[in-house]
Amino acid sequence: MRKMYLFDMGLLVLAGTVAAVLADEPVHPEKLSKTDIAGEVFARPDMYEHTENGNTTLDVTSFLSSDRKFGSGMYKSGAVRYEITEPYGVDEFMYFLEGSVTLTSSDGKVQVIGAGEGVTIPKEWTGVWETEGYTKIWVIYSEDGSGLE
Repeated sequence: MRKMYLFDMGLLVLAGTVAAVLADEPVHPEKLSKTDIAGEVFARPDMYEHTENGNTTLDVTSFLSSDRKFGSGMYKSGAVRYEITEPYGVDEFMYFLEGSVTLTSSDGKVQVIGAGEGVTIPKEWTGVWETEGYTKIWVIYSEDGSGLE
């Protein structure tokens, strides 16, 4: 068993080395600086802005994996209420920098997540999302890549 494990690990290291060699550009960690987190990230040219029903949201993807299934970034929204009747669709971790959100699951369980707190929403979740506004750091895993466009 141990030899097989070491062999498998050797293949993983080799695969990672080949991927790095084949990459057109160097690969580096993606940092969100203190100034980014303070709001500067929303001044980036790749920031996506969307207005619907009088609410403007700002969204920046700071990292997207090469297989386009994992990403992270920051998001800012004003007051909204969404009834999520179809499963959420992605596994998402959120860390709230400002504001709060009230999550009421379909079974009636209520959770309030405020600034300085995090929450993970599984892709199967349904319920009601309510907020007066917030800014968050998000991390998403999506098996089919949806939600990371």
